[in-house]
Amino acid sequence: MDEKTEIAGRDATLVERVMQAIRQRIAARTLGPGARLPSIRSFAATMQVSKSTIVEAYDRLAADGTIQSRRGSGFYVAGHMPPLSLAEIGPRLDHAIDPLWVSRLSLDADDGMPKPGCGWLPASWMPEAGVRRALRTLARAGDALLTDYATPLGLKPLRQLLARRMAEHGIEAAPDQIMITESGTQAIDLLCRSLVGPGDAVIVDDPCYFNFHALLRAHRVKIISVPYTPHGPDLERFAEALAEHRPRLYITNSALHNPTGAVLSPVIAHRLLKLAEQHDLTIVEDDIFADFEHEPAPRLAAFDGLERVIHMGSFSKSLSASVRCGFIAARRDWIDGLVDLRIATSFGGGRLSSELVLLMLKDGTYRKHMDHLRARLAHCMGETSVKLKALGIMPWIEPRGGMFLWCKLPEGIDAGKVAQAGLRENIVFAPGNVFSQTHSADNYMRFNVAQCADPRILRVLETTLNGREHALER
Repeated sequence: MDEKTEIAGRDATLVERVMQAIRQRIAARTLGPGARLPSIRSFAATMQVSKSTIVEAYDRLAADGTIQSRRGSGFYVAGHMPPLSLAEIGPRLDHAIDPLWVSRLSLDADDGMPKPGCGWLPASWMPEAGVRRALRTLARAGDALLTDYATPLGLKPLRQLLARRMAEHGIEAAPDQIMITESGTQAIDLLCRSLVGPGDAVIVDDPCYFNFHALLRAHRVKIISVPYTPHGPDLERFAEALAEHRPRLYITNSALHNPTGAVLSPVIAHRLLKLAEQHDLTIVEDDIFADFEHEPAPRLAAFDGLERVIHMGSFSKSLSASVRCGFIAARRDWIDGLVDLRIATSFGGGRLSSELVLLMLKDGTYRKHMDHLRARLAHCMGETSVKLKALGIMPWIEPRGGMFLWCKLPEGIDAGKVAQAGLRENIVFAPGNVFSQTHSADNYMRFNVAQCADPRILRVLETTLNGREHALER
């Protein structure tokens, strides 16, 4: 390649980078229809490129209709609003480490496709017979249960039962402080709609559940990540983030943290709440894995008394992903606003799902199912850990329950490349950078021990780690 060709190729890359930056701003709604683009001089300084590069990029965007040129005035966003694109808002990632793409692939996978990277249990592990029995009972219920809307707060007997269950973890919440939602995801979405706006800062753990990233991206907030330790967030880094970014919200798991399986220590919990009070920070405690614990871990909501901590959970992971039922427990004044927001966005809750969950909780089906499930997961946790260690894949900690192992790969192995090798064999892995906002977990993977029984999984791992896939090496 001669020098002129090399320079031309570099210039073309810079032009594409500028075009992508503008498209991302439009997709994120920071540049709306009719908005004036930065001047050529100022944007050249911002992007650290030449003015001619900006001119070329603007000309191309005008040619494809993304922006419009107005003589003597500058460039403006075209008058139509494109659909919201989460992929455009976030950084460009390889498919194998894009959270939304990994989720799509896991959801689309057929029953014969191994998916050790997914976040749920195999269908055969769920209480299918109990669900069918509850459905038969509900089929004989009155017309209103089968056809009418739920009340604004949701099914009262279920809220009363949830209040008693939370009390077992030291969380005092009256039934009128609990709102039933259609899922844990809806709960977080409603909380984000209520508590933050575009541009606000929100703290997440690094690593954390990757759908937190996607949800927060949809709300166009500034995501701030803080390293997570085996006992909770790194408090020194947490305090720095509070001082620098003044975040409105912190979203976390206290018990059986996803993806690490770690448990919050009481000391970290108390210090974290002091920091939250000093900086007027609201905490959302996602507790969807509560029933997977062998021994209850500390809960921020218990220490805080639901003053600045909002507690939430669901039954999607433990009972059925088809039966969409979650809940939010919070201060009464916050619940009141959330009810209005839920009515405005979805009107009524899933009454049939709430009745089904209540039946299974009351008749003992759920308790027996979870007793069996915890024992089965403990066995798989030990078995999977031994097999992974034999390949040099080392668990970050030995979790006290749940379904996840957060593991470090042998030195020099990129988890994204392992995931790519898995996809070639129709296996869905979850590489570490899916869970890391800073992309600092390229040597880690999350394994769902309940989804690791297929021998093809270990066979692909062994092949790649033994160097027969040379492309895995950095």
